[in-house]
Amino acid sequence: MDIDNILQSVTPSDKRETPEVSEPGGASAAQCSLCCSISFLSDGSTCSAPIASPLTQIPQISYASTAPELSDNTRYDFFSRVVPPDSYQAQAMLDIVTAMGWNYVSTLASEGNYGESGVEAFVQISRDSGDTDTFSWFYGQGTENDDTGNHVHVGTPGTLFCLHYVGQCRPTGVTLMGENHFLYVLWTENCFHFEATCLYSMLIPSQKQFVPINWARRDGASVQAVRVFPRKPFMAGRSAAQRRGMKEASGLMCPVPARHRLSVWRKGGVCIAQSLKVLREPRPGEFDKIVLRLLETPNARAVIMFANEDDIRRILDAAKRNNLTGHFLWVGSDSWGSKISPVVQQERVAEGAVTILPKRASVDAFDRYFKSRSLSNNRRNVWFAEFWEENFVCKLGMHGKRPGSPKKCTGLEKVGRDSTYEQEGKVQFVMDAVYAMAHALHHMHRELCAGYPGLCPRMANIDGKELLAHIRAVGFNGSAGTPVTFNENGDAPGRYDIFQYQINNRSTAEYKVIGHWTNQLHLDMETLQWTTGDSSLPASVCSLPCRTGERKKVVKGVPCCWHCERCEGYHIQASEFTCELCPYEKRPDQNRTSCQAIPIIKLEWHSPWALLPVFISVLGIIATTFVIVTFVRYNDTPIVRASGREMSYVLLTGIFLCYVITFPMIAAPDVVVCSFCRIFLGLGMCFSYAALLTKTNRIHRIFEQGKTAVTAPRFIAPASQLVITFSLISVQLLGVLVWFAADPPHTFVDYGEQRTQDPGNARGVLKCDISDLSLICSLGYSILLMVTCTVYAIKTRGVPETFNEAKPIGFTMYTTCIIWLAFIPIFFGTAQSAERMYIQTATLTVSLSLSASVSLGMLYMPKVYIIILHPEQNVPKRKRSFKAIVTVATMTSKLSHLAAERPNGEVKTELCEGVEASVPPTKTTYVSYTNHAM
Repeated sequence: MDIDNILQSVTPSDKRETPEVSEPGGASAAQCSLCCSISFLSDGSTCSAPIASPLTQIPQISYASTAPELSDNTRYDFFSRVVPPDSYQAQAMLDIVTAMGWNYVSTLASEGNYGESGVEAFVQISRDSGDTDTFSWFYGQGTENDDTGNHVHVGTPGTLFCLHYVGQCRPTGVTLMGENHFLYVLWTENCFHFEATCLYSMLIPSQKQFVPINWARRDGASVQAVRVFPRKPFMAGRSAAQRRGMKEASGLMCPVPARHRLSVWRKGGVCIAQSLKVLREPRPGEFDKIVLRLLETPNARAVIMFANEDDIRRILDAAKRNNLTGHFLWVGSDSWGSKISPVVQQERVAEGAVTILPKRASVDAFDRYFKSRSLSNNRRNVWFAEFWEENFVCKLGMHGKRPGSPKKCTGLEKVGRDSTYEQEGKVQFVMDAVYAMAHALHHMHRELCAGYPGLCPRMANIDGKELLAHIRAVGFNGSAGTPVTFNENGDAPGRYDIFQYQINNRSTAEYKVIGHWTNQLHLDMETLQWTTGDSSLPASVCSLPCRTGERKKVVKGVPCCWHCERCEGYHIQASEFTCELCPYEKRPDQNRTSCQAIPIIKLEWHSPWALLPVFISVLGIIATTFVIVTFVRYNDTPIVRASGREMSYVLLTGIFLCYVITFPMIAAPDVVVCSFCRIFLGLGMCFSYAALLTKTNRIHRIFEQGKTAVTAPRFIAPASQLVITFSLISVQLLGVLVWFAADPPHTFVDYGEQRTQDPGNARGVLKCDISDLSLICSLGYSILLMVTCTVYAIKTRGVPETFNEAKPIGFTMYTTCIIWLAFIPIFFGTAQSAERMYIQTATLTVSLSLSASVSLGMLYMPKVYIIILHPEQNVPKRKRSFKAIVTVATMTSKLSHLAAERPNGEVKTELCEGVEASVPPTKTTYVSYTNHAM
């Protein structure tokens, strides 16, 4: 049933001339029992609003009203419309702004219901959608030669990139940011579910370097992998073609250095820099002031405009006068749409403007109908004559509406032939509104008046609520082929075309469709064009994204503005707003986005700090081995026997161990090496100084005993000396065993020793678990023996060198004490140095080697010299009795006193001559030279 038949069927026969559907404008032509309205209901006025109020209960359908407050069912519950409300438009504009990566914008509204309510809706929706701190950034870690699987890829034009996300967060967009902060938006057009993995597909508009991500975040989402696919397999269809493309992706990956940053973001809010309003009657210079006000926040380049045509044109003109062409990024509402009038002679300043318009289509049938109208066949339209004069610029008779027109209308003019013609944008919606009402009346008539011609009694008494129910239940394809439906608030679905005002290569400007919005945004990013001639998106952000390893310090009250603070020291960027300290054994990577293990080092054999100690030790081992071999070979010669063979071999063993300890100290630490270090660290010194202490103590006791008696002291035989020496050594071994039991040997990594201020230089030192206190305890006993031995060397310094080695032992101990006195400040003074491991190890090993070298050089090299080069001196001397030794001791004591009394301490050498001759021969038993001489 067509509209005419429907209207005839619901109109009483006595009222055929006055249909119950009102004319556009909202006024009913006649009072009737069933009343409804199809009206314009301008957003700038509320004169028609009471018709749809609960008081009148008259259903009303509007084809042009977009004010958001008309969706309020408590005030306008009988109001419906075939155009979407401005709240949908505001949501679409917010989605556009978000997709562009703009989070800092200004708003501009014309005074009145349309402009102010549109901006209010935009601001409210942006607040409800969340603050910008919901952005989630992921940083690339791949390098050109990275073998960890984090590859970096480059795409060619038309290449499809896919990201695999795992987690609860479902990002709504991805942006690719270059070093120059240009943004390339990769819109998530498709999502394919593979178990728990969501695959987002994006098209790169041109050849851009692309950084894949493999860094887990704590907000529930992480990018697990990146794949590159050719675009062609995806054009034929979905599913199978896509999976085939995934299998073929490996050969399309080309590693390149990482130069871009990937941002995966959830739907976030937009901060409003300024909200300005154009008065209904603006004062002179008002638009220049508005433009300059917008310029006060230069980073907020995007301007959201809910303004009428005249205000839009004058704002663009003001921007042009102030040389701001290309600065502002205009986002216009449907009042701008694709209209020419606002941009006439403002093409350059309007270039790049993104506008929105309810989705519409030209109705060809209406064009044919309207072009066929003439003065003769359209007399029922009282306004047609006025239109005729305006359209053809002529005058109809003496009473025409255009008295100043130069010509008269002939009546033969034709619309579209003698004048320009373009279908008005709301024709589609007017027709849809009429059809919606007709469908509602038809359904009501079929339900209440089944088979009854005309208006049945039940339908005559129906109230507005029942008609409203039928209106809200309407569903059909409208005049443009799009579905016409109403939600519970009487609003039509939001469907918008998105345009961009572009200037092509021929310098001609036009509106180009770049996408559409139907509950969600669909943008063709490849078609965008800006004043720079570049496809990269211009920025409208308060603050640029922080670089890798920097956190955002948000400006109070402005969540879109922040300062970037670098995560210093051993901190990494845990999130956009926080830095987190790495575990003690880790350090930040180069980008400060994750912690990586601190490299572990040890003293290497080729290090200069190791070469010198090893060189000294090798020479000492060779020399000590040579001395031992020499002594063994000439074991029965007088000099070897006079040196005290048993004690000499003990001392040489200690010297050898002092040289050998260098090698486990430098070797790579493990349990075996650490065990050797603990055992032999102090053992070599203990062997050496225990033997020397036993020697010096024996000499001291012999000469002290000789002052008071002629009998030999106890425990001066070689066997006794060995017992004493090994008893002293056993104390050291007992201490080592206790150390083993209390703290078994093991290795550890010392991360504090080389924990420098620059994490890049931080190193962990692999070492044996030997603390400074343990070292002091291990060496302390040997140093005690050394000091005691030095004391005895001082006491026996006056013994003639022809009888013993007291003086060489004294010089040895003095030199050794100097070495160890120098060792203490060097070793412990470098405890805070980054080179501590090298310095302390080298100092300790060199000190041990030098101590051994002093003993070896002063005590044994003279003997070896005589044995090898002067064997004629290696002969037995005459045996002396113990009494002779006592006499020498007494004379030595007297000479010492005489020397003290002389001014310069000289002693006459003649006093020493003939000492042996002055001793009368006795019949006592002689004591062997080898038993008393050292």
